[in-house]
Amino acid sequence: MAEDNCNSAEKILKEFHEIESNPSDDFKCALRDWNIYEWQFALRGPSGTEFEGGIYHGRIKFPEEYPSKPPSFMFLTENGCFKTQRDICSSRFLKWQSSWTVRYALLALIDLMPTYPDDELCSLECIKEGRRVLALKSRGAATTYGSSECQKVIDQIHQYSTQRHKRRL
Repeated sequence: MAEDNCNSAEKILKEFHEIESNPSDDFKCALRDWNIYEWQFALRGPSGTEFEGGIYHGRIKFPEEYPSKPPSFMFLTENGCFKTQRDICSSRFLKWQSSWTVRYALLALIDLMPTYPDDELCSLECIKEGRRVLALKSRGAATTYGSSECQKVIDQIHQYSTQRHKRRL
């Protein structure tokens, strides 16, 4: 079991360093409280949808059995799609394969945002205009969540994401 934890930690760190060295315009990740098993993230809303321009914060928790078992994802920003502060339970992640990465999973979440609500996804039914309002609101200020150290990480990710969004315009 200790060897599995070591392999898990190595895989998580490898993925984190890959994401840091090859950043995406679609998301940003950071370690939470310097714990490799918990990350903060922010996703951009998918272009051409009511989520466009939104900055959606969340948390990733890795199980000790990662990558054999999937990480859990939780949105912290109200978005009109996924319930906040509840783990997302998607059939896509229930069919998790150990070859998948966090990058793949975050891009899959972005793709899922404009899909029809489904209880299986822990999703919400919200009118498009409501989602547009939430997207605008999400750009204004970072989500408030967790300890002061955690909040610093969220604020840094939000600032980075806001700057990336402005460059895209």
